[in-house]
This record gives sequence, structure tokens and C-alpha cells, in this order.
Amino acid sequence: MKPSTMSRSRVADGAFFVVPAEFRRRGNDLRRAEVRLAQRERMLIAVTELVAQHGYRGVGVRDIVGRAKVSLATFYDCFTDKDACYFAAYDRFVVVLLGRLEPALEQGTEWEERVRQVVRSYLAALDADPVVARAFEVEMDALGRPARERRRRANQGMGRLVKAMREETWPDHPTLVESAYVGVVCAVQQLASDALDGGYVGCLADMTEEISGWVVATLGAG
Repeated sequence: MKPSTMSRSRVADGAFFVVPAEFRRRGNDLRRAEVRLAQRERMLIAVTELVAQHGYRGVGVRDIVGRAKVSLATFYDCFTDKDACYFAAYDRFVVVLLGRLEPALEQGTEWEERVRQVVRSYLAALDADPVVARAFEVEMDALGRPARERRRRANQGMGRLVKAMREETWPDHPTLVESAYVGVVCAVQQLASDALDGGYVGCLADMTEEISGWVVATLGAG
């Protein structure tokens, strides 16, 4: 796996966010709720792209509305501040990511293969949109305690999914404490974050075999 430079500054349409089409108003064709949803999506996309490029500290509300092409009034109708906008984007990232992992959790009957599928799905999801991956795997640390608490909850949710997969695979094996699963999830997340920060963009899935090997060993190989 070789480092590569991030080749784009825009999110991948359809990976985690859907880029709204340009509005062409014809009378009252567009209902207010539809417009607001599209504007909100644009702001989520804008904060994600800007944070990935400049880091959280380098982005202000005016930068977000400028990139999203909305007014300050529209921003504050949707979000109380920059943190709220960023966290809403992060929550979307987590929901989509968990949705990508759930099918992988159900694939295969062998423990080793199931772990491999989950690890590959996680890394491939990040590869699918390096802009989103950087914004929420690398730059998240700049937000302090509230961000750590949000990430903690996300990692605990992923840990519970892995725990359920192991117990389904080996119903007669001794159970492990929940912190073992959360610890593994945190370790994988940190390795992905370090790789992204080191310039390994679009090729994280190359780490699948290495990571899945030690995850299997850590949680038990049967």
C-alpha cells in the first residue's frame, strides 16, 4: 500500500451524501420542505468538504454557507452553530457506515471469513469517499470532549455488532467483556485514521488481511 494524494475536494455523490440538483423554480413546483431538505444536505456536504480540506479550526459558518450557496438565515434555521452542523454530518456518516457493515456481519459461517468481510467493508466504505473519511476519521479529534463522546458511542455500537456476530458464530464459547469488542473497534478505527493522515487515500482495503488476522487472534480463533 503506497501513499497517494487526495485527488478530489468534493464528496462522492451517493456514498454518504447525495448532492442535490440545482433548483429551477417554476411557480410553486418546489415545496418549502423539499427546498429546506436540499439546503440542509448542501450544508452537511459543505462542512464535510471544508473540514477535510482545512481542518475544523479553519472553517467558519460563513465558509459553510458560501460553499453551500445558502443564506446565514437558512443556516441558523437548521443549525444552532458550526458544531451542530458538523455533528449532524458525522451522525449521517455513522448511520451509513453501520448500514454498510450490517450485511457483512451476516455473511459466511466461518469466524475468520466473517471478520474479514466486516473489516473489508469498513475500509472499503472509507475508500469510497476519502473526503468524508478524512473529515470524520482524522479531523474529528479537533473538536474535543463532545466529539470524543460521539465517537465513543459510535464505537460502542460497532462493538455490540461484532459481539453479536461472535456469539452467533460460537454460541457455546465463553463470552468476552464488551470492552474487548470496543477496544478492537477503536484500534481498527485508529489504524484507519493514521493511514488516512499519512496519505493512504483510496487504498485502505489493502490492510484487510493484516487487520483481520489480529482481530481474529484477539477475539479468539475458535
